[in-house]
Amino acid sequence: MIQKGDTAVFYGRETELAELNQLYQTSQFQMPVIYGRRRVGKSTLIRKFTEDKKAILFTAIESTAEKNLMHFSRCIYHTLMPDIPSLPPFQSFEDAFDFLSSYVNNQRLIVAIDEYPYLAASNKEISSLLQSYIDNQWKNSQMYLILCGSSMSFMEHQILGYKSPLYGRRSIQIKLLPFDYKTASFFVPEYTPEEKAVVYGVTGGIPRYLELFDPAYSVYENIIQLFFTESGYLFEEPSNLLKQELRDVSTYNAVIEALACGASKVNELVTETHTDTAVVSYCLKSLISIGIVQKEYAITDENNKKKTHYTICDNMFCFWYRFVPNGTEWIRMHYGQEYFKEAVMPCLNDYMGKIFEQMCRHYLMQISLEGAFQHKVMKIGRWWGTNPKLKREEEIDIVGINPLDHFLLLGECKYQNSGIHLDTAEQLIERGSFISGYPMRQYVLCSKNYFTQAAQEYANANAIQLITLDDLYANSQ
Repeated sequence: MIQKGDTAVFYGRETELAELNQLYQTSQFQMPVIYGRRRVGKSTLIRKFTEDKKAILFTAIESTAEKNLMHFSRCIYHTLMPDIPSLPPFQSFEDAFDFLSSYVNNQRLIVAIDEYPYLAASNKEISSLLQSYIDNQWKNSQMYLILCGSSMSFMEHQILGYKSPLYGRRSIQIKLLPFDYKTASFFVPEYTPEEKAVVYGVTGGIPRYLELFDPAYSVYENIIQLFFTESGYLFEEPSNLLKQELRDVSTYNAVIEALACGASKVNELVTETHTDTAVVSYCLKSLISIGIVQKEYAITDENNKKKTHYTICDNMFCFWYRFVPNGTEWIRMHYGQEYFKEAVMPCLNDYMGKIFEQMCRHYLMQISLEGAFQHKVMKIGRWWGTNPKLKREEEIDIVGINPLDHFLLLGECKYQNSGIHLDTAEQLIERGSFISGYPMRQYVLCSKNYFTQAAQEYANANAIQLITLDDLYANSQ
């Protein structure tokens, strides 16, 4: 949620709100589980959902069980007994739950426990206690219990995992993801499409980071203030986030930085980090579990485990690790603006190349589902494999497939000021020949700016669809 003048504006999350409201309309016990990386907007979603409903909103803290019980008691009294001052805390969580049980027998009540992993860390029995109350007192009541947390691994294993006392009791699970590029653009409507793309490229669609962009300043002035100023909100953000999820972050830092600078295979990461395969593999597994890294397979060859790439799926982490570590000394000496102009701006188009590919894949998947092509794409990604003529590995930026219709969508992306030339168009047709088994095909070229006359003529002759960055933002707010 952001502030526009005196009006609070809530962007996105229509699907999630609809799911939560649908559950609320029943008179049965419900337990939605909401989780996602920090700053992604989980608490904002809960506040939006509960703004017109009777709700106890409790955020657990990293403290003792006694402190959390005291805060939980205050939240209960604030909602249910606001006119009675100075009530003592409940003696135990059992007492608090018993009090809530008497209320929810006849009335709908939302009890939202945010940062549940902190509560569970302070009280090892809390999940088992909740299980008991759900099974014995609340399952036939109007209790609407929301459990929310930022620790991805904890929520997936300790709440949703089959070994959890709460396993099987959730009504729905909502893994809250960052905004896509188009929704992210709603936060910066004054910017040009290129500027909106850069904002998405450095924030990854994280609502909290998007809120920080001040429209009174240029996109680059905002980036300098946020990333390349010692007091900037994002100057130490990745380190702070990693320390909340992991113990010794030094090796993780090295792995993420190597990924940000182009390494994508385990052997490349071993070489870049000067460590062994077991350590790198363990780090990758942990980083995948907390949503920073993803494992990729060539989309038409996903069963081939040898064709595995690892990439950073959090754009803010990717931008930070690519550019900030090398500029730390300049930044601390208050030369962050100079560092940005000399070391970041000349490389920004290159960095944005992968971001643009992400955006184009999202756009093409969307228009495919809307019927833009002869067949709908069922999944979309990248492809890499061997060029049989040149005996070298080559890549196709966009490959969408529909195995049922034997349909293949093939695309190349160029995020460069010079536009797309004839050789890129010819190369797309050539590389498409490396993938067999899909007789129905659609080709697309995606350009930051424009296409040369020769590229346009070739595209027209070969039924290649041309898409620009402006097209991606067409009809957006």
